[in-house]
Amino acid sequence: MSWIFAVVLGFIPGLIWLFFFLREDIHPEPRKMLGLAFLFGGISSIAALIIEAAAAPMLNNTLITLPHIINSNISEYLGFAIVEEVVKFFFIYLLVRKSPYFDEPIDAMIYLITGALGFATVENVLIALSGGGTQIFGTLLSRFIGATLLHALTAGLIGHFWARGIKFKMEGRFVFGGLVMASLFHATFNILVVQFSDILIYPTVFLGLIGFFVLYDFQDLRKIEEIEEKAKEQQTTPYVREDVV
Repeated sequence: MSWIFAVVLGFIPGLIWLFFFLREDIHPEPRKMLGLAFLFGGISSIAALIIEAAAAPMLNNTLITLPHIINSNISEYLGFAIVEEVVKFFFIYLLVRKSPYFDEPIDAMIYLITGALGFATVENVLIALSGGGTQIFGTLLSRFIGATLLHALTAGLIGHFWARGIKFKMEGRFVFGGLVMASLFHATFNILVVQFSDILIYPTVFLGLIGFFVLYDFQDLRKIEEIEEKAKEQQTTPYVREDVV
């Protein structure tokens, strides 16, 4: 397979989901900032791979099981999920924390999802470059409705917690809670994929439930923005007495 074709093929899943989620932003962000977020997300993927490679021996020697549920060691699933969610957030946080374009609650979700799709795209490109034949189409299709979407959804969850933290002036606590929840969801999805490799309905349904909550979070933040906009309009609208003609 031509490497150019492989790269193009690897970009398709992430770009499709990116266009889908950007529709949720009622005040679109500058393309330059979105491009940078996508780029930073891609770079964070490389950083995560390096950290995971270094942590793999330690995780393999750490036994974590769920008695009566999963007898196999899940430390690697959990460890890799934590690494990826923390690294994705950290890179986007560095990019947007002082940006004048990071000025609305929903921006937290938009930038983190964009970065996460950049992260997933680098993964997809690496898989496409290492694969061969027609099987790569099936692999990328499964990642389109699986791993690529998972990265976007878990980032969206963290973004919602981040936005809430900003509103209540408790960013640290809320972001930590979001990272914990996203990591658990991420690890659970990966475990489901491995445990039920022949019955993908379970991880698919699980992903659908996460998607429902993320879309609800988008609507929640949009309502907050609409309420704040109406309040500002009422404050700036000059008062006119009804008895004055």
